[in-house]
Amino acid sequence: MFEQCLFFNTTSLARQVERRWTQAFKPFGLTPSQAFMLRVVLDKAPLLAREISEELNISRPTATRGLDHLERMGYIKRVISDKDAREQEIHPTASALEIKADLNTASGEVTKRMKKLLGTNEFESVVTQMRSITSALK
Repeated sequence: MFEQCLFFNTTSLARQVERRWTQAFKPFGLTPSQAFMLRVVLDKAPLLAREISEELNISRPTATRGLDHLERMGYIKRVISDKDAREQEIHPTASALEIKADLNTASGEVTKRMKKLLGTNEFESVVTQMRSITSALK
């Protein structure tokens, strides 16, 4: 019935993919969204909330809620920006730095399993196509 429906098929795929990443990040007490947000902070800090929302293609309020949770867990800290006192930079804490390698390994293992299931070329092709569609719809 919905074979050609972009909405149905992308949300169906998203649910299946999310289950796999949920299991991968469970040992860290993080949802996939929180874990990917933390990975952005770990790789690109210092960042502003606006920059994180742009990187993850989410709204600023959604980014703020995610950052609030990461801050409560002790993984990020907010620091007044030297460039603009109205803005806060997001920095990883020592606790976040301690789990960085394990977080990346957990994510990499899911990617490896997905590539094994789909084949590397198919996996990479699908990701490339999805990124292209996302860009076109912006």
